[in-house]
Amino acid sequence: MSENRNSDNAPNRVTIIGYGDMGRRVAQLWRNQGIPVRALARSEASAQAQHAQGVEPLAGDLDKPDTLHRLTLGGDWLYYFAPPSSADAGDARMAAFVAALEGMSELPERILYISTSGVYGDRAGDWVSESDPINPQTARARRRADAEQHLVRWGETHNVPVVRLRVGGIYADGRLPLERLQRGEPLLREADCGYTNRIHADDLARACIFALQRGEAGVVNAADGQPGNMTQYFKAVAQAAGLPLPEEIPMDEARERLSPAMLSYLTESRRLDCSKLLNEWGFELNYPNLEAGLTKTFGHRLDRP
Repeated sequence: MSENRNSDNAPNRVTIIGYGDMGRRVAQLWRNQGIPVRALARSEASAQAQHAQGVEPLAGDLDKPDTLHRLTLGGDWLYYFAPPSSADAGDARMAAFVAALEGMSELPERILYISTSGVYGDRAGDWVSESDPINPQTARARRRADAEQHLVRWGETHNVPVVRLRVGGIYADGRLPLERLQRGEPLLREADCGYTNRIHADDLARACIFALQRGEAGVVNAADGQPGNMTQYFKAVAQAAGLPLPEEIPMDEARERLSPAMLSYLTESRRLDCSKLLNEWGFELNYPNLEAGLTKTFGHRLDRP
């Protein structure tokens, strides 16, 4: 068990498992504060890219558990952003990582895991808070719930705070459905849409910093607190990008014309209660609604479509 706890709100070092878009954003924020950052790299190309960005690469592959036992994480603030493999019923990558943690003599000081609001399942449009039980209904959400459980059990056993951010849809420049809109693919008509939740990637990265600075274990809903629906979102992006508004179709036609992935998002409806993050914790969003976030990306103010 690690007893080396920092007394202030800055780590000695940050390690990131899953150096994708969110990993890069979080790494940059910490590097701006002069904190050294390391990240897992599964290939030489990844290692070179990380090194060029000022991030120390750590050789290891979550799909090859034997490569993880060389990791040293003593005293680090750890971010786990790696997605589960779609081939797993649970999250074998998280299971392998936790097994590696079990073999370490020095442990990370704090851990943050990005999960999904999908673990709550379909709530028929009701508001859902962190105290509500989870009920994952898709394979994707069940894998995330499995990952949460693995990491939380380990954290409780070893007295390492684990915070889970249950996140809605993430959007930002480079994370918008522009190609789909350019192809002119149809949307489900708004009358048939359920609620969805979203957060700008820059705000989520800042929330990742903020959450570990608090040093508290627990779960936090992470969204902007302004639920909408998927069709509103696509139409707002189309308007901001100057693209034609897509055709809207009823659900029976959508089942025939939309992809299984898109349909899986449309069959659940919930509104995330984010009062813990925004009110209790006092986290301030730079982009408190979709209009603000898209205005940042496209450089002009928007009207609702």
